[in-house]
Amino acid sequence: MEKMPVMFVGHGSPMNAIENNDFTRKWAEIGKKINKPEIILSVSAHWVTNGSRVNDEADPKMVYDMYGFPQELYEVRYPAPGAPAMAVETINLLDQQVNVDNSWGIDHGTWSVLCRMFPQADIPVFQLSLDHRASAEAHFQIGQKLAALREKGVLIMGSGNIVHNLARANFSMADGYSWAYEFDEYIKEKIVGREFDQVINYHQAGDSAKLVFHTTEHYNPLLYVLGASSADDRLTIFNESCTLGSISMTAYLFEERR
Repeated sequence: MEKMPVMFVGHGSPMNAIENNDFTRKWAEIGKKINKPEIILSVSAHWVTNGSRVNDEADPKMVYDMYGFPQELYEVRYPAPGAPAMAVETINLLDQQVNVDNSWGIDHGTWSVLCRMFPQADIPVFQLSLDHRASAEAHFQIGQKLAALREKGVLIMGSGNIVHNLARANFSMADGYSWAYEFDEYIKEKIVGREFDQVINYHQAGDSAKLVFHTTEHYNPLLYVLGASSADDRLTIFNESCTLGSISMTAYLFEERR
């Protein structure tokens, strides 16, 4: 079986689920470009728990974890099946305490991207939560353990934003503040150079690191993806930009070289 890619997607506003823009068109293009996965494991910024958890429902519920948006957004349906057997396999793969938790489901960090990338909703999807007590290094190490799933037809997707500071968002800006671009570029340089320790220790970026987020849940999914990547993967960077002043949409795709 061909090893599946692993990717980090800057998901941005949930409105991307219903808007047609440069970001969503690129998601659709990526979905057509890569081989169709058998299963998708999503690590979303929007499921943060005590300890690591997975959902294993055969028909996971959609979670509309956003407020104040147009009714059209709450009517989006992404009825992908779950992956109960792979959820169990993932728990066994992670030699640590991981609990099954079906109180959540598939949140907008996942479905807002996948409804554009794989609109048929015919690929089983399950989620792994972010343990809010884990260090950045621990998130990366979990990603390293997950790498084995790539050999089993599983596409691993981290969904968040490398820069995510809603308190400083400017909804009239189409691009980003200088500090947002500075940090985004710093992270890109370190990823391209495979200096992942510098991504884990992001504060070494300097002053910009003090502005890019107040909490790390949108950044941490990137660490899972880097951990699950291989040294010989081919790297593609897409949607490389910032928007609303303080949101980075930059995304990274790691693929086995053919």
